[in-house]
Amino acid sequence: MSGEFEVAGAMAEGGMWARVAEPKAGEASVEGHGKCLNCGTILNGPHCHQCGQAAHVHRSISAFWHDILHGVLHFDGKFWNTLPLLAWQPGHLTRRYIHGERAKFISPMALFLFSIFMMFAIFSYVGSPNFTGDNMKSEAAKDGITVTPGSDWRASMREGIARLELKIKTATDELAALPADDPQREKLTEKLIDLKREVNGLTFATEGKARYPEVLGPDGEKIADTFEFNSDVDTGFKAFDSWINKLASKAKKNPELLLYKMQSNGYKFAWLLIPLSIPFVWLATIGKRGHRFYDHAVFTTYSIAFMSLLFIVVTLAVKFNIAPGLVITAAFFYAPFHMYRQLRHAYGTSRIGGIFRLSLLLTCTIFVVTGFLTILISLGLIG
Repeated sequence: MSGEFEVAGAMAEGGMWARVAEPKAGEASVEGHGKCLNCGTILNGPHCHQCGQAAHVHRSISAFWHDILHGVLHFDGKFWNTLPLLAWQPGHLTRRYIHGERAKFISPMALFLFSIFMMFAIFSYVGSPNFTGDNMKSEAAKDGITVTPGSDWRASMREGIARLELKIKTATDELAALPADDPQREKLTEKLIDLKREVNGLTFATEGKARYPEVLGPDGEKIADTFEFNSDVDTGFKAFDSWINKLASKAKKNPELLLYKMQSNGYKFAWLLIPLSIPFVWLATIGKRGHRFYDHAVFTTYSIAFMSLLFIVVTLAVKFNIAPGLVITAAFFYAPFHMYRQLRHAYGTSRIGGIFRLSLLLTCTIFVVTGFLTILISLGLIG
């Protein structure tokens, strides 16, 4: 149960940070009368204009839980106003927020903070980003395969190696049972070599060497030498080379620690995605006048928040086996379509212009993600 409590705690933490980013909810339900119960000011509306307290307070269990949902998770009318527009009409949401309709919507930064905290909380509950560790172990157990404990990505590779080894054993037994002049021997031998090459590919990643060097050949030996990781970087700058080689040595000795640090730093420095993305959004919208960098920041923050929520949906679908293939395929195609709709309606582009700007923005996204991962890797190695 510790994983569930950790997820709930991280979600609550994200909600509280979102509340810090957007302290005023802007909601009202009934007209006030009499004096404020907090400061005694005569009320002219549903809230005190002096201290901001609501005119009517409730002393019930339902009101207590409402306060928790509303105050910690920011679960109010803004949520229902914002989420449908964010999912289907992101461009309209962006434009309306930029042009002043803000009391009815969750601010982009508050939504971004909550979605990022929630995404990484789900990651910590599910496991590594490949989301397959538990499923791989259960499937391997059905086949009588024992997977060596380790990080999820290595465990899944070891599970694949174990499956291939079973096939290699079966093929070897079949080959030994065939007569020397049987025409099936050649075909079975080729199959056996292919299986061993697949195992070599996986053992390169998990063990740094080929398990079946006899099937490598000349090109394979070069690859094997590359995966030994024995050569040092030599650029001619001794101080730089020493620093790089030291970091590479740390990554080689404990890759699981590096992955853990990357995941841990991911949510702490996720805000870097916004300043990294804004210049590229500006580049993709060159020619559209009347827009400021504030507009690009709102566009970027809402977009990243939605992608985080979409990633959460995909993660949970894979974790609980809820039509994972369908969900992943739908998310893969809807993500760029969502960006297209947001670009077109937020900046008022034509269909052709929107497609052109989308292609440019998708290309720029590769640079943003690469830069962000580079920062996480550097922080993981230095820390």
